[in-house]
Amino acid sequence: MNLLTIIGARPQFIKAAPFSEEFRKNNIEILVHTGQHYDANMSDVFFEELGIPKPDYNLGVGSGSHGKQTAKMLEGIEKIILNEKPDGLLVYGDTNSTLAGALAASKLHIPVYHVEAGLRSYNKLMPEEQNRILTDHISNILFCPTQTAVNNLSKEGITSGVINSGDIMFDAVLRNINISNEKYANGAWFDELIRDNGTLPKLNDKEYYLATIHRAENTDNPEKLFSIFKAFSELDKPVLIPLHPRTKKLIKDLNINFKNIVIIKPVGYLLMLYLTSNAYMVVTDSGGLQKEAYFLKTPCTTLRDQTEWVETLADEWNVLSHIDIEEIKIKAQRELACLQQSQPNSFGDGNATAKICEAIINGGQQNE
Repeated sequence: MNLLTIIGARPQFIKAAPFSEEFRKNNIEILVHTGQHYDANMSDVFFEELGIPKPDYNLGVGSGSHGKQTAKMLEGIEKIILNEKPDGLLVYGDTNSTLAGALAASKLHIPVYHVEAGLRSYNKLMPEEQNRILTDHISNILFCPTQTAVNNLSKEGITSGVINSGDIMFDAVLRNINISNEKYANGAWFDELIRDNGTLPKLNDKEYYLATIHRAENTDNPEKLFSIFKAFSELDKPVLIPLHPRTKKLIKDLNINFKNIVIIKPVGYLLMLYLTSNAYMVVTDSGGLQKEAYFLKTPCTTLRDQTEWVETLADEWNVLSHIDIEEIKIKAQRELACLQQSQPNSFGDGNATAKICEAIINGGQQNE
């Protein structure tokens, strides 16, 4: 089978790694990198660490408005489809790359396979929510990570081609956590941070918060951004933040006391796994990191009013917080009763990759 796969952002690289390895054993995959994430620490390092094959095409679209970025991708992907004539096109998640790939294929009557289908935050102000809904409604096979996602699609009248595959990101975590722990044991993680960032205050396992802030609803609002960093500066443990260059520029204009906040450059997947696994808590607005924290049994506070990953909210492994200084502090410093609870098996058995490959090859049918 000849499959065209579209990737463009960090979470998609992570999901693509186990899939590409399995699918390419007996099939042809043409990998298209849209260039949505183009910084070396946000892109190149993931290909190197995860053993992802070099992309056959890189559209290099870079940053820009949603319309401009999606249009460039749509035009570029359409040309590639016409040139390669694939049997199907695979997209991951909910980025502009996802929507552009699905639209280009659907217009040319190429089957669309959507990994991580059926997620809903029910907040259409989020560009990701718009991308999810539109992609799901033009996909031919929809791979849902959870039963909740299957149910969401059913409510919208989508029942054909829907498969509860489990979560391919869970596969990736299981595949890489031991490699990460071995590579960064005995303080090697901190040595790497020093090497890449210069002098840093000493950090110890389980004695720091790991934070990421990247959603436009937070970064593009100066009041929200100030509240988030003000709360971080007043938490009871240091806050380690791998910060995207764009966000770093934005916070320079804010009058923030960075006491207690340790800003570092974006890190690779294996180091991020280690930092997540060994943090006291994750504080984030990222959908993917909420989930990785849950898989690694690290408590999480999510700086959003809703989450598409509702399963992580069970037993307060993950807690939502409004962007309010005192609420963030209260939620992040809550009692962690979740650490005494076992987690339900909501995200599958770690074998999503094989199920997805099998269903694509068999035209939507899974072998029993």
